[in-house]
Amino acid sequence: MNLNQIFTSQRTGNNPNTVASRTDFQRDFDRIIFSSAFRRLQNKTQVFPLPGSVFVHNRLTHSLEVSSVGRSLGSVIGEFIAENNKSDLTEESKNFYQHNLGNVIAAACLCHDVGNPAFGHSGEDAIASYFDKNENDLKPKFSEKEWADLVNFEGNANAIRVLAHQQQGKDLGGTQLTFTTLASIAKYPCEAIAKKKGIIHRKKFGFFQNEKETFLEIAKGVNLIQENEEPYIFKRHPFVWLVEAADDICYNIIDMEDAHRLGIISNADCENLFLDLIESENQDIKKVKDKLVAISNDNERVSYLRAKVINALINKSIESFKTNFDAILGGNLDKGLLDIYRDGNKALQEIESYSIAKIYNHKAVVEIENAGYNVMYELLNHFIPSILKPKDERKSYDRMALKLLPQQFVYEEGSDYQKVLGVIDFVSGMTDNYATDLYRKIKGIDIGMTM
Repeated sequence: MNLNQIFTSQRTGNNPNTVASRTDFQRDFDRIIFSSAFRRLQNKTQVFPLPGSVFVHNRLTHSLEVSSVGRSLGSVIGEFIAENNKSDLTEESKNFYQHNLGNVIAAACLCHDVGNPAFGHSGEDAIASYFDKNENDLKPKFSEKEWADLVNFEGNANAIRVLAHQQQGKDLGGTQLTFTTLASIAKYPCEAIAKKKGIIHRKKFGFFQNEKETFLEIAKGVNLIQENEEPYIFKRHPFVWLVEAADDICYNIIDMEDAHRLGIISNADCENLFLDLIESENQDIKKVKDKLVAISNDNERVSYLRAKVINALINKSIESFKTNFDAILGGNLDKGLLDIYRDGNKALQEIESYSIAKIYNHKAVVEIENAGYNVMYELLNHFIPSILKPKDERKSYDRMALKLLPQQFVYEEGSDYQKVLGVIDFVSGMTDNYATDLYRKIKGIDIGMTM
């Protein structure tokens, strides 16, 4: 890829650039911060049930921290690119890499989870399995590619829709972000059908058929390398690797800190795992241990070590990006920046193994996954059969169900696929609490007026 041609200030919705004190990419960051989709992340589960007497991370606090790490990665790599490609870069490009790459990565990190439904990954599974379990009744209503989108529902693809789709009665282009920021969150830039066709071995995909033309505009605007046309498959944008690394760094380490605060894992285990990773990077472990002597509060000790670990992983991700720069630019890297580091670091491998055994399979986590799965599944089951019936065939219970759908999610003049996507927009955008409350009401568990 040509470093001068992989970024653009062009936005969805053909929104013209305006003269302002902020750059286009700083404006992306601000638009996300003030968007309702981002705000709703404050009540979406990251790993542990919300709310509780002990504060743990939700999707919003996670995204803010990922954004902070992403800004650091983007700023350092931007300087690296500008310094090592002086003869190849235009003045505009030098300015972008030196002053704006950090803003792009920060903005992309901020919105990387906006397409994720309530209740974490179990919410995604519930949406996909709803269509899988009702295949006989539903599949004939959709094209092969549309069905692939539904039966493989994916939060990454949904993020592109949330950010770029024009809802009923709203402005063209959704949040109207730059193509650069949107390309930076496209971890799986291909159609869902590519998985079924066996052309790729990715588990996920990057855009729904309804947003296909929008994604093709984005790909053209930032000059993504195209691997295949039918179905469409692109190489990752170079900036995606930085967004992915920031996310990987945070969830690997922050989940440990949350589990410690909740008493799921012991203080000794958490400290020892973090200390082993710090020591593996040849940091002055004596200095770190001496610092710990002065800190008596267990939570503060873990927070200090967490900061040291995140700093180490940022440095290693930067090192991996620089080492693999040519492969990244050519679209040939096949492993994440943190994955590259993990392969050679037993301390990080141990943290991940421990997390799987002690955290992600903990009873509280499994319970919320089961509950969330059932809530999301039943909400879809309440709306989709009714929305798919022709208007003149709907019974009173269908009409009552559809009265609960806000008008921006109702596409009566659209295809069955578009009608269903509208329902998915509504359900996937819900917070944990809202989804649970609505579930209890439509099931008759809670009856009464609430304002």
